[in-house]
Amino acid sequence: MAESTSVRSYAKNVDLAPRKVSLVASLVRGRKVEDALVILAHTPRRPAKTVAKAIESARANAINNHGVDGKTLVISTLSVTIGTRIKRFKPASRGRALPFQKKSSNILVELSGDLKPKKTPAKAAKPAAEKEEEK
Repeated sequence: MAESTSVRSYAKNVDLAPRKVSLVASLVRGRKVEDALVILAHTPRRPAKTVAKAIESARANAINNHGVDGKTLVISTLSVTIGTRIKRFKPASRGRALPFQKKSSNILVELSGDLKPKKTPAKAAKPAAEKEEEK
């Protein structure tokens, strides 16, 4: 039986409101990575592209850095939290200024999957000089 592992990826301070991003994240939570990317490609909301990039980053980390089989990857955790808020003012009539906040979000993607089976090293070939001596 293959050994399973989990890999994380963060997308921090994404310039989208966390409420809007979490609506898109709830569409793909708990699905296979390939299915999630297809769903996000056909979702007509702006955060879909950002969530897809975070999932692709986690998939690349799992395959290239941790040796996980790409076909077995499943989204085990997909959480959206509040990022930093930037306080700004909008000019209003009679010299007033109305405050507002630019909201950002943090996206955490955790994938789980099975490790690739490690190949056994091939036996080292004997040099030509040793082969001639054995004959």
